[in-house]
Formats: sequence, structure tokens, C-alpha cells
Amino acid sequence: MLLEQIIIYGTVILFCLAIVIIYLRKLKQASDVVEAKIEKAKEEGLHEPVSLHPVIDLGTCIQSGACVEACPEKDIIGILKGGGTLINASNCVGHGACFHACPVEAISLVIGTEKRGVDLPHVSENYETNVPGIYIAGELGGMGLIKNSVEQGSTAVENMIKLGFKQDNSTLDLVIVGAGPAGIAASLTAKKHKLNFVTLEQDTLGGTVFTFPRSKIVMTAPMNLPLYGKVKLYDTSKGELLDLWNKALSKNNITIQEKTKVEAIERENGHFKISTQKGVEYKAKQVLLAIGRRGSPRKLGVAGEMTEKVAYRLLEPELIENKKVVVVGGGDSAVEAALQLAPQNQVTLSYRKDKFSRIKPKNREKILAAISAGEIDMQYNTNLTRIEKQQVEITSLGGSSQQISNDLVYIFAGGELPTHFLKKAGVQITKRFGFTMKKYR
Repeated sequence: MLLEQIIIYGTVILFCLAIVIIYLRKLKQASDVVEAKIEKAKEEGLHEPVSLHPVIDLGTCIQSGACVEACPEKDIIGILKGGGTLINASNCVGHGACFHACPVEAISLVIGTEKRGVDLPHVSENYETNVPGIYIAGELGGMGLIKNSVEQGSTAVENMIKLGFKQDNSTLDLVIVGAGPAGIAASLTAKKHKLNFVTLEQDTLGGTVFTFPRSKIVMTAPMNLPLYGKVKLYDTSKGELLDLWNKALSKNNITIQEKTKVEAIERENGHFKISTQKGVEYKAKQVLLAIGRRGSPRKLGVAGEMTEKVAYRLLEPELIENKKVVVVGGGDSAVEAALQLAPQNQVTLSYRKDKFSRIKPKNREKILAAISAGEIDMQYNTNLTRIEKQQVEITSLGGSSQQISNDLVYIFAGGELPTHFLKKAGVQITKRFGFTMKKYR
């Protein structure tokens, strides 16, 4: 009897040990896969984050894998040696899906790293700046994804409502600067609360989204739009999203003042005076800045850059045919523009680095395939140094130059934070290194 019990207990123990060994082996195999992906990411320059990204507290992490599954970008996060880790951090777009999915709140959303700082305006948890009455929502404050910007624009106005408005006809209750995702959501929320407001946009409805190619996928998750309800959007193009916003604004009789650039915001007699480039001035109790981080496109400062053949955004690539086009840049915008133009044009892509380091996996796959197939003339380690009527000059980092026959030039060198505009309004700006963003669940 005793021998039988020993055999049974021994068998159970061996079985349990076998399960543990198999489990540990699987963990190691999975960890080895992640480690290999990290090494590849480092080789391709994708391991270091460039914008908003997750930081994992390994002391809290329970390896549930929920963060890995929740990320629609894939391979941003993995499980390595018993804890979460970043893989292709450069591809993170800051949607926060991993943050929300983590069951033990082990993830924080951080902008900037210990080595690379990011200029950010001072914004409280209520989205109010250091200047009482001036609020910031969306990309300018560090949260660039459309869904997050919509949430912030709406919440910022709700916070103003909680503080209360003294109703009088001497001034507007609110001036919203910018008609991108945050500005549109703020406008709908202001209408919901019957505020006396106006929304000013320096370009066209949609802000930065309007500058994307027409077929660009801009939404991959549902969002709540004030006065419209929950919108289930998956693989939604720029055109579809703009149509939705136009419908929501039209339904609620909201008109955006387009082509109205705000030049200055000043405090005057207990309210704000908002001056525009058109010479029109507005007076308001509160101001919401939803203008995005790009402000104005960054210029290269090269000879001939002011000619009509140069543009900083590609709106309707399908209308451009049989042209010799030079695209400058190595980010997603430049790569997508080159891919959009290549089928019907002769495209040269000039990039100052020796490889792409900040583009989405799908874009990387497509651009490398196009280069390999000879559909795009790729010029790594080069700068555009001169633009002439019928040609351009591209110079390698080694100093050698070449003249390329050319009809059009598209420059995607990013944008500059409207620092001067913000400082003039009194908004403080600080370079943040590894700054944890405040975000509600």
C-alpha cells in the first residue's frame, strides 16, 4: 500500500515537473523570439522611441500579455525574460491601447527619453496651461493620435464648463484655435453646452488630417464624438473621416472659420483678445489651442525653395501624372507620398540617413519592395541642396553632387512647434526628458 502511494505521488510530482519544464521551455522560446526581434529593431533603428510610448514597471508586470494583444501596431511590446519590454518602440503611435489593457496598471505613457527631450507646453490635468483661461488639447500637448485628441478636446471644454462661465454679451465664451480632431470635438462639446463660441482654422477643416493623401488610413479604433455618439471606425480613410466630421458639424449648425490664422493672444481687461492675420479680432473669456505640434512646415532653407514647384503636403496624388518628382524625407509622410506618386510618375526619394528608422512596418515593407523593383529611385545619405526650374541638385553626405531633371518637389521635413506664438501668449514651454503623460482610464 505504501509503495503504491509512493508511486502515485512520484508520478504526480514527475507530471507536475514535466508541465513546469514544458512551460518554462515555451517561455524561453517565446523570449528568444522577442530577443531576436529586439536585435533586429536595433539594427533597423526602430528600438528607441521617438514620441509618446509605453514604459513598463517590471515590479508590477504580471506577464499577462494583454498589452501585447491590445496593440494594433503589433511588435511594439513583447514579453522578455518574465516581463514586458519594448521592441519596435519607434513605431508606437501613442494610442494607449496597451495602457488601458494592462490589468495591473503597470504601464505609463511617456514622451521623450533620458537622452532625447521633447518641447512641451505646461498643461495641467484639466488641460489648462500656466496662463489661467488658456487650454491646450491634442497633438500640441503630446497626444497626437486622433482618438486621443478627440477625447482631450471634448474633456477640455467639459472642464471649462465645470469652472463656470459668466454669461454676458460683451465677449465670446470661448475661441477654439484649430479645426483638427481636438478642435472639432471641442466645437461639438461647446455647442452641446450652448456656449457662445467660434472656431478658427488657419487652413482647412481637419487640420493635419486634411494634409494626408486622400486614401490614407487614419483611424483604426472607435471613438465617441460629442452630439453624434459612438463611431465605430476601422481602417477608415482620410476622406471618410472628413465626411463624418462635416456631417456632424453640419447637423449641429457649426461653421468653422477657415483660412483664419491666429497671430496673437493677449490678456486684456479680464478677457483674451485674439488677433488674426486677416485683421479681425475676437474677445473671449477662454481660449482652447488645438493647433497641433507641426505649426508651420519646416523649411530646408535651400536656394529655389520658394518656387511654385515646391510643396509641403500631397493632397491629390491621383491628379499628378507623367511628372519627374523629388520627395524629400524619411518619415511615414514622405514614404507614403513617394508610394502614392510612383505608379504614374518618375519618383526620386532623397533621405539624409542610410536607412529608414521611423516608419511603420507596412510602409517599410512597401517602400523597400518598390525600391527593389526599381519603381522608386532611392537616394540614401543625401540632401536636397538646390532647386531650379527644370532640375534639382542633390548632394551626398560625402560631398558629391548630382543634377536631376525635375518637375515637382515635395518636402516632408516635419514641422516646428509654434514656440514663439505660445511664449508670446505667456505659455511656458519646457524640454521634457522621459515625461509621464497624465491620461485617464
